[in-house]
Amino acid sequence: MTETTTTPGVTLEGYLAPVPDEIEAHDLPVEGTLPPELTGRYFRNGPNPRPGETARHWFTGHGMLHGVRLREGRAEWYRNRWVRTKALEGATMVGADGTFDRSVGVANTHVVEHAGRIMALVESSFPTVVTPDLATVGPCDFDGRLTTAMTAHPKIDPVTGELHFFGYGVMPPFVTYHRLTASGELCASAEIEVPGPTMMHDFAITDRHAVFLDLPMTFSFERLATGMPYGYDESYGARIGVMPFDRPGHVTWFDVDPGYVFHVGNAHTDASGRVVVDGARYSPADTVAMWDDLDTDPSGLAADAAATGAARYHRWVLDPTTGKATETALDDRAVEFPTVDDDLVGRDSRYRYAVSQERGTAGIVKLDMVAGAVTEHPLGTGTVAGEAVFVPSTAPDRAEDDGWLLTITTTRDGKASNLLVLDATDVAAAPVATVTLPRGVPAGFHGSWIDDTSIREN
Repeated sequence: MTETTTTPGVTLEGYLAPVPDEIEAHDLPVEGTLPPELTGRYFRNGPNPRPGETARHWFTGHGMLHGVRLREGRAEWYRNRWVRTKALEGATMVGADGTFDRSVGVANTHVVEHAGRIMALVESSFPTVVTPDLATVGPCDFDGRLTTAMTAHPKIDPVTGELHFFGYGVMPPFVTYHRLTASGELCASAEIEVPGPTMMHDFAITDRHAVFLDLPMTFSFERLATGMPYGYDESYGARIGVMPFDRPGHVTWFDVDPGYVFHVGNAHTDASGRVVVDGARYSPADTVAMWDDLDTDPSGLAADAAATGAARYHRWVLDPTTGKATETALDDRAVEFPTVDDDLVGRDSRYRYAVSQERGTAGIVKLDMVAGAVTEHPLGTGTVAGEAVFVPSTAPDRAEDDGWLLTITTTRDGKASNLLVLDATDVAAAPVATVTLPRGVPAGFHGSWIDDTSIREN
């Protein structure tokens, strides 16, 4: 049974209600057939206040990881664990002298693997390393070289194996770019000059650039006193910056229409040298409506996403010759959490996958960026879908969409959840497999598939 956590102005109930404990279950029921190639772990992160704690905002609960172990056609286990950060133990990030301790943070947004480290991420802090069984190891500052926060949306170059990321904060330098080698050593850092303390949630890479989104969601101490410290401020302006990897800190900026982007789909450099980037864009009116809903009643978002408060899929083409950006709306349905084949991050890719929420009806959608077509796996009005993670097949010379989509679905009352496995070549078809989870899993943020070849543990 889930609890309800309330604070003035916010209610977490139903599919957002936090769970009160950590559990474990083995030999999970499976409907359909799990592909034997799916041998690894699916981990998903999200905010989950402890019992009795209040949450000032949906985004602020302690991180909780939910994991499902798949092997040779079986769902071996499910377990959930809080990320045992210093914040979970009661520490605060801001000291009495006003300084920030980046080793303190709730680690509630994403979980990724790089160079043998599995890291739980939140954009205000250092990463927190966890084990393949979801035990917490502790904060990581890459041998003392990282002095800023780390974004929850790092990007791994599929060719070089390098991990590109950035950190943002409320004091200068407001944004800093970083790069890890394929072996996990911090090898480059550079300030990215922006006008003020902007909330830069995501970014993109191409094969040769980092792409930064400097958008009008800004920090203020007045907001901090009442809840979430960021808010929409159109006077800040909106632009996208392109930084060559071989010139860290040197950014060319392109003015774009105001709005906000939580999540990028992908980016690439085209044959003309232009940078093409796409993602889920909120118009100014949608941004304000969405942010107000998150601050007051986030449980109403998925039920009511329609004319306002929702993101639509969008493309920007940044031309270094003209210095201009061309913008195109690609689809008019409400989508969020776009994903792409990790083997094509930063490269020209045909497909994106996303969560759709239209007037209470949920689904997983596949966007064909070449044909302009959208295919949907509808889930109806009684279910909420989480981010769909693409797992490639191991077939030689596979097609781009040859693989599966993994997502956790939760009933709107929060009482039951499944791990859904869809055929990415035929998203509209019935699920390949449905794994029944032993509890309702609260709606969360982001996750990853971690193949056994990455960790080599039983």
